[in-house]
Amino acid sequence: MKLHELSPAPGSAKQAWRKGRGPGSGNGKTAGKGHKGQNARSGGGVRPGFEGGQLPLYRKLPKRGFKNRFAKNYAIVNVADLNRFNDGDRVTLAALIEAGIVRKELDGLKVLGNGELTKKLTVEAKIFSATAKEKIEAAGGAVEVI
Repeated sequence: MKLHELSPAPGSAKQAWRKGRGPGSGNGKTAGKGHKGQNARSGGGVRPGFEGGQLPLYRKLPKRGFKNRFAKNYAIVNVADLNRFNDGDRVTLAALIEAGIVRKELDGLKVLGNGELTKKLTVEAKIFSATAKEKIEAAGGAVEVI
């Protein structure tokens, strides 16, 4: 195959539609812009969201809430979800992602105490709730705060 033999996949490339090239082209004279008006001018048109001077929707809707830019967003897992691991396993954030229990790392892992734990595990996380810590240690496991 040579450079001059290359061509795009059929149907992937569309021929450019040359505007304003005479009446025979089917798109001559006003080049699809109609007669006069704001949209016919060069650089014409209105910004996105402009409603012709009417009070736009984005100004009609109330501003709601507050989003703290400095808030920590933790990946959360319950004690009951840890039963998927084998006895004596070390449960880390990476292991939870691999098992499909947690989707993203976010700002770290937080373990909550919902459910029961039947296996002896060593759990690594940034934060543990008091009940989660209690249940992991009651099952004979260990808690490691990173």
